[in-house]
Amino acid sequence: MQFKAINKKEIFKEYGKSEFDSGSTEGQIALFTHRIKYLTEHLKVNRKDLATERSLVLLVGKRRKLLAYLKNKDIERYREIIKKLGIRK
Repeated sequence: MQFKAINKKEIFKEYGKSEFDSGSTEGQIALFTHRIKYLTEHLKVNRKDLATERSLVLLVGKRRKLLAYLKNKDIERYREIIKKLGIRK
């Protein structure tokens, strides 16, 4: 499964400001989260896929940086996106 334009538009529409707003922090965090979930499932089946493991680690780092940025900029938006995506408990 690859992320097609339709899937991205749905993600940006749900979490961003509009379906064409791919630059919003919330939209990018949501997209990274969906990709992280997919790669995690892939790695459960293919344990020795080191390239996928590396890309997963890079994605988690990018998402962490975006979450830290959002937390410093607007704590309410941060709490809302965390709650919607169910990232932290």
